[in-house]
Amino acid sequence: MNRSAKRNATLCPNCQRLVSLDDSRCPYCGLSRPGAWWKSHPVLRIFSDPARLIRSVIILNVGMYLLSVLLQSGSGGTSFNPLTALAPSNQSLLLLGATGTIPVDRFHRWWSLISANWLHANLLHIGFNMIAFYQLSPFVAREYGGYRMLIIYTLGGSIGFLASYLAGVVFTIGASAAVCSLMGAILYFGKSRGGVYGTAVYRQVGVWAITIFLFGFIVPGINNWAHGGGMAAGAILGMVLGYGERVRENLLHRLLAFACVAATAATLAWAVFSGISIRLAG
Repeated sequence: MNRSAKRNATLCPNCQRLVSLDDSRCPYCGLSRPGAWWKSHPVLRIFSDPARLIRSVIILNVGMYLLSVLLQSGSGGTSFNPLTALAPSNQSLLLLGATGTIPVDRFHRWWSLISANWLHANLLHIGFNMIAFYQLSPFVAREYGGYRMLIIYTLGGSIGFLASYLAGVVFTIGASAAVCSLMGAILYFGKSRGGVYGTAVYRQVGVWAITIFLFGFIVPGINNWAHGGGMAAGAILGMVLGYGERVRENLLHRLLAFACVAATAATLAWAVFSGISIRLAG
């Protein structure tokens, strides 16, 4: 390819194949105007690069966890017990947006249904959730696309915590509701697609789902309401949004994903600002 041709070419933001800037539609995946400048914006490229999107979610979870540890008073989180190691206090978690009947009913923090998805109780908690997310998210990103994966993760987690609130859980946090929503979307995909591939996916993730609920009944403090609500929400969202083999990602999916990003950014920014302000004032 000569130098002039290279200047007139770009990677399709959807399928990452080389296309001309003048193409009205990608010849490989059908994306309209793949060379448009706004479709190649660095922020939008996150959605077309599953590894970058997954890494961004993990980094944000880890960042909020570290902040919750730094924000607490005293030294109650210095134990090397994996169940309590570097565990932020409940007060710190409340300041940064833990949810449940106490934060919502007493302090009217409905926004905590979003922020609670990004908080964790200790190293074991965040480690388990991020490993599960890292294992499940590449499949969802491949079959649904980055935009729909983020919608399912954000809305599914918030709906899971809404179910938890309605069930009367007083105080809760964690990405497990959002992770379970990805699991629900995979279960819907496997059941809907059928065949050898779909059935294998459905059975494998079904074993995960059963294990999670059994674990929740055996181990105290596990929020099965959030898990079940997130999983049901993920399955419904998977059905409504559709997966790649049936429905190509479109403008509506992009707009919904941007709304989820904006809502999450605004919620976490407010949680961090108010939490730090209250801590400094105290």
